[in-house]
Parts: sequence; C-alpha cells; structure tokens
Amino acid sequence: MSVTRALVWFKRDLRVHDHAPLVAALGHADALGLFVIEPEWLQSPECDSSHVDFALGCLSELRAALAMRGLPLLVRVGSLVPVLSQLHREVEFTHVLSHEETGAGWTYARDLQVAAWCSNARVVWQEFTQTGVVRRLRSRSAWATRWQARMDAPLNLLDGGFAPAVSLDQPTLPTLATLGLAAHGKTLQAAGERAARRTLRSFLQVRGYDYRRALSSPLTAEDGCSRLSPHLAFGTLSMRTVHQATVVAIAETPDAALARALRSFAGRLRWHCHFMQKLEDEPRIEFNNFARVCDGLRESEFNAAHFAAWCEGRTGYPMVDACMRSLRATGWLNFRMRAMLVSFASYHLWLHWRPTGLFLARNFLDFEPGIHWSQMQMQSGTTGINTLRMYSPTKQAQDQDPEGVFIRRWVPELARVPLPYLAQPWKMETSVQHLAKCVVGLDYPLPIVDDKSAVAAAKERMYGLRKTDESRAEAREVQERHGSRKSGLPPSGQRRKGTRPVKDTKAPAAQGDLFA
Repeated sequence: MSVTRALVWFKRDLRVHDHAPLVAALGHADALGLFVIEPEWLQSPECDSSHVDFALGCLSELRAALAMRGLPLLVRVGSLVPVLSQLHREVEFTHVLSHEETGAGWTYARDLQVAAWCSNARVVWQEFTQTGVVRRLRSRSAWATRWQARMDAPLNLLDGGFAPAVSLDQPTLPTLATLGLAAHGKTLQAAGERAARRTLRSFLQVRGYDYRRALSSPLTAEDGCSRLSPHLAFGTLSMRTVHQATVVAIAETPDAALARALRSFAGRLRWHCHFMQKLEDEPRIEFNNFARVCDGLRESEFNAAHFAAWCEGRTGYPMVDACMRSLRATGWLNFRMRAMLVSFASYHLWLHWRPTGLFLARNFLDFEPGIHWSQMQMQSGTTGINTLRMYSPTKQAQDQDPEGVFIRRWVPELARVPLPYLAQPWKMETSVQHLAKCVVGLDYPLPIVDDKSAVAAAKERMYGLRKTDESRAEAREVQERHGSRKSGLPPSGQRRKGTRPVKDTKAPAAQGDLFA
C-alpha cells in the first residue's frame, strides 16, 4: 500500500487556526510544513526588511505551535522549485497543500513554475481558498453573496495532532543579518497569531467603540482602528475568523453604540476582498493603468526632486510630512492619511503612481498587493470610474489634527510654531519665525508647489481627459469588469437570511478602513 505524504506549503497564511491545508493534511499518513524565504521576494521592489522581520516573528511562534501538534515546520532559503526538488529527494511527498494567493507579479510567475514542477514530478498540488477572492471569476454579479457564503462557512479547526513524521534537520530561523538585510529601525506591531487574536479581542470588546469617529484622524485611528491589517496581510488571522468573531461580538454586546461601530467595521471587511479581486481578475494593474487612456499622463513628466522630497517628508506641507515620517517610523498609517499622501503625490506633484506605490509598499507593513495597487490607481485617478479626490493638506491638518499634536510629534522643527500657523508655516511673519526657532526655507522647507495652482492644473488635465469619448467608453468597460454590484446581502454584521437587499455599488469614501 502506497504512503501519501503531504507537504503543507505556508505562504501568507502563518497560523494554525482556520487553516484548510493543515486540516487536509490530517488525512495523510504523515505531513511536513514548509515556508520558503525566496530571493525573488527579498529582491522584489515591494519588499522591505521590516516585512521579513515580521514574517520571522510569525514563523517562530508558528513553528512552536505546530511542533506541539506533531508537525515539523521546515524554513528554507531559496527559489521555490529548487527547494521543492531538493526536499522531494529527501522526503518523497505525494501532495503539496497550500492556500491560493493573490499576490505580486513574481508570486504569479512562481506559482506557474510550481504547477509545472508538480506535474513533472507527479505530485498533486491542491490549493484552498482563504479569502473572498474568486479564481477565474466570469462576472462581478453576485460576487458579494459568494463572499458572504464563504465567510459564513464553518472554520477549519485542527482537531487532534499529526502522526510522527520523518526526521529532518530544522536549523534555527535565519536573521535579517544572515539573509543579508539591513536593520529597518521601525517600531512594528507584535507578530504572530497570538498577538493577532489579542488585537482582535481588544478591538471587538473595547477599542472598537469609537471606530467610526476615530478612523479619520491619525491621532485617534492609532488606537481606534482595528490594527488587524498586518495580521490579515501575513495570514496570522483569516478573514473568515475576523468576520465571524465580529458577528458574534455584535450579537452579544449590550452596548448599542459598540454594536453600531462594529457593524460599520463588518461592512468594510467585504471591501478588503473586493479590491483584491481586481488584481486577481486583471494582474496587469500592478504595472499598467486601469484606464489605458491615462497612459503617458504622468510617466513622461516625473519630477525626481519632488519625489525625493515626498519620500523624505520634506514637502513644506506639515500634514503630508508628518504622515510620511510617521509611516516610515511605524509601518502603519490610517487610511484617510494614506489617501492624502497618494493624492498629494499624484495631483500636487504630478507623480506617476507606480514609483510612489513601490515606495509606500516597502513602508506599509500591511502591504496587500490587491488592495495596494487598486487604491494607488483609485487615489491617483487612473481607474477611469472613481471620483477624483484631491485633498487639501492644509484642510486635512486643520480637520484631523486641530491642536497640532500629530504634526508637532513627527515634525519637531515645527514644535514651537504657534497653532494658527502650524498648518501653513510659510505664512508666519519673519519675527514669528525667529521666536518659533523655525525659519521657513532654512529650518523647514518652503512648499515645493503652490497648493491652489497645482490642483487647478491637475483638475484641468484630469477632467479634460475624462470628458473625451475614448475615456467614457473605456470607463464603461472598467466598470463592467471591476465595478461592484447590487447584492442580496444582509445588513452588515449579520449572517445571511437572503431577504434584504443592500446596495454595493460605490467604492468607500477615503475614511474607510480598507486595511481593517
């Protein structure tokens, strides 16, 4: 009788709870776990050492949790196919079990190579869904109801342990230094499944109370948003776990205000997968404009000096600079401020979304390719279908940081600037600048562009383009392929009953927490 041996290939699913490949592996004679640190990942323009550091923290906890269940987790460094080939010579596994992944372009190319290798080696590769993203989707119609059905399905619970597997060397996990990566210097969220579940509980039980009011300001969002985004990106929590835990919390809380806030959060979970579906359906949007009528709009006019100032947080606009510096130090920023950074880069500075998107991808600990590239294009106006949102950095400072706490924290050059001038320090008289020990143009830069004239020029070009027949025709095609639809979903945070229709036709406003 032949022995079936399963290899559970971990990718961005670094957890034990609700893990379909792990549950499937229980049906095999024995099993091994594998995570591969691929040079293609390390060398990709989206990767940062902070991402690798977080993954290593997740792997350390995951390896211990799997060992308690009798499953060894091998962590190897190298390209996937050579690693699989070597491991297959050591252990003749018959099945590879993994989750589907909607990732960056290099992961798609990698998966094609893995499929070819499995076919040649006569190894069965079985992939399982883990989000609401649908492979080979023909139409967006009824997509939302399919999402709901997936999220309401029973969790994949790992009952019992694994039979003793073949013994293999399990060296200690590599470090950033041994991988040839520099220290990142960021203060990151805690990694691992236990931290993810603690974060989820604290949000559903306490922090979520002010969710709707807190998520727009970078000050209140730091605690008032769920802060689950890195855990969803690295898979230390499944979307289904978050959805079902939220449904239970809404049903059980006696606090009507908390229930309302959590229903708002529950409604946004679907948008998380909605944007990922766009990349699944059309992988080229990682590299090319959604609306090809926008080709050449910014690419040939890229201003390297403006780009450098934006990256460094030295644009002369305090709210922009504070947000960029905060992001670079922590790896996280609330969604409205992310949208403002992209809007400022795209409209005020007229920078193409691809270079700015790569810089942000490296700095977002929660980088999720499907959401990231869809949002980069949405906020820069190249989808052809979404409202053009051109944020005033001065107004955002006044609205979202009215006391100047956030700006003073992250732009210390402005610490002594009087509040009436803090959003627009270039308006200070010379005597006030000296009293504040902040000479504009010396201690803090002058604005690199004029707000009003830059936005006026951007509006003229963007709205002029959208009025063309070519643009309108292409917008209809983009809407048909990627736009959301009306659906028969229940109210947010409830399980499906199939009776009450809910509109699902508009992209969320920028205050939405797409990154949960």
